[in-house]
Amino acid sequence: MSADILPINNDIGTFKVGFLLLEKFTLMPLSSATEPLRMANHLTGKRLYDWQLIGESAEPVSSSGGIRLLPDATIDDSLDFDLVIVVAGINVKENTHPKTVKWLTSIARKTPLMGGICTAPLVLAKAGLLDGYSCSAHWECLAALQEEHPLVYCNNHLFTFDRSRLTSTGGDVPLHMMIHLVASQHGRAIGNAISDMFVCDRVRDSQEPQRLRMERQIFANQPKLADAVQLMEANIEEPIELSDVASYSKISRRQLERLFLSYLGITPSRFYLKLRLERARQLLRQTSCSIVEISTMCGFVSAPHFSRSYRKHMGRSPRAERDFRDPPGSSLVLTEESTGLIPNRSEEALILARQETSFGSMPD
Repeated sequence: MSADILPINNDIGTFKVGFLLLEKFTLMPLSSATEPLRMANHLTGKRLYDWQLIGESAEPVSSSGGIRLLPDATIDDSLDFDLVIVVAGINVKENTHPKTVKWLTSIARKTPLMGGICTAPLVLAKAGLLDGYSCSAHWECLAALQEEHPLVYCNNHLFTFDRSRLTSTGGDVPLHMMIHLVASQHGRAIGNAISDMFVCDRVRDSQEPQRLRMERQIFANQPKLADAVQLMEANIEEPIELSDVASYSKISRRQLERLFLSYLGITPSRFYLKLRLERARQLLRQTSCSIVEISTMCGFVSAPHFSRSYRKHMGRSPRAERDFRDPPGSSLVLTEESTGLIPNRSEEALILARQETSFGSMPD
């Protein structure tokens, strides 16, 4: 397919994009973001886009899966981009250094567009670059983002364009975000052509929800149950009485109990508690909020009550949960000492994955 078939906007020169890679970044969002740019160049036969990988240093940067990429430039170089996108992944807080935050603040002054994908919006927020902006981020770091950066308007959308800020969730969602970006600059025909080349049946809209419990067929067939769950999810910090949940869902308390037991195999009270404890686990692992603060954020009357409930249902104390988020350096030493082998990249990735709040579970 040639450029005469796909008209382009000749008023736009080569659009330069820099991808800042943080240690343990996720590889899939990075490739999803770069491939539409490559394909736009390929389909038109023109250099519409140019991109570089940026590192904190000249050393290779490790992805969450252990694959290492060598950056084209470092934050110490003199750089000039139209768009800078931060790419993060697991343990984003531990892998965000003050020097990087300072660089982002500086580069934003001369860069027309700034972006973050997967968990990277947390980094942009830390640099003060999302205050007053709407923002999308991977669902696992939304709780931390909302609690630690109240000036950021978080949403549950797949991705968000808000003035000079582009933010996206993880997985393949950056693919859709970047197709929208290309289409906005050079027309829908190019966007559709890129989608076809990637065998993508449709380009997803920015405002589609990233992870919605309500999408399960159970909830589609049981709207009253869906209403009740939505009420619970919206009232974590100040839990509402189950009688009020039933009343707002326009069913009796007995019907509410029957729906939860029949379709979810759990009582409404236990389900509600599970939601609050899941939120607590995210906050424990991803924020520096005190245990007392987190107990309040998750609707517990006191820190001791929270600690007892957490230990009983999650299998460890809140303090142990917070310690568990740290990189398992001692585990690696024990593995080496006991077997004489150094863990390979896939084993290391599995160890890191076990620290994630969603390890061993599928989204509801």
